[in-house]
Amino acid sequence: MSKEAKKQEILEAYQFRHAAKEFDPEKKISDEDFEFILETGRLSPSSFGFEPWRFVVIQNPELREQLKPVSWGAQKQLPTASHYVVMLARTAEDMVHNSDYIEHMKKDVKQLPEEAYKATSSFYKTFLESDFKLLGNDRAMFDWAAKQVYIALGNMMTAAAQIGIDSCPIEGFDQEKVHDILEQAGVLEGGNFEVAVMAAFGYRVRDPRPKVRQDMNDVVKWIK
Repeated sequence: MSKEAKKQEILEAYQFRHAAKEFDPEKKISDEDFEFILETGRLSPSSFGFEPWRFVVIQNPELREQLKPVSWGAQKQLPTASHYVVMLARTAEDMVHNSDYIEHMKKDVKQLPEEAYKATSSFYKTFLESDFKLLGNDRAMFDWAAKQVYIALGNMMTAAAQIGIDSCPIEGFDQEKVHDILEQAGVLEGGNFEVAVMAAFGYRVRDPRPKVRQDMNDVVKWIK
């Protein structure tokens, strides 16, 4: 496939993608296809490569039913989506520079040699303390981690669109009440995670309205 053909294919996927409010409950995404979508999330970039996310795929009908009264933006998606993902972000307890999780990422996952380990540790501490001034502000730390979760979310929705699967990002929920439900279900691991966003995946029941966006000149500014 030529570069121009590939570009056109990608743009067609962006035109195809829309926030599906309801899915065909009879059509299910294959295990192979959903593993592909999850893999694009897993491979997504994150600050310092520390992957501050967890993707919880909720297929349990009872748990979905519990979430419905406190998720006003997912009233039709929760009962009909083939796959429903609660995307978690790690809390400040895990994201501070000297946490067990960060040490695990540097030593066990990234397997940094000593010089790189020391440099990364120093840069990350400075970043939290001075560059973004996140230390000591648990909410700011969580919001920073959640912003990275959205990178994975975008990649997963785009990948889904490229293979003809619909999706819908969902922020319409009561965060505290959803937290309580998931905490009781043991999903949040005792405070190491909090809910960042949700996403539903499946197959549309009807075609959306034509996509509308601002003009390119209204959203892009060049400085030459």
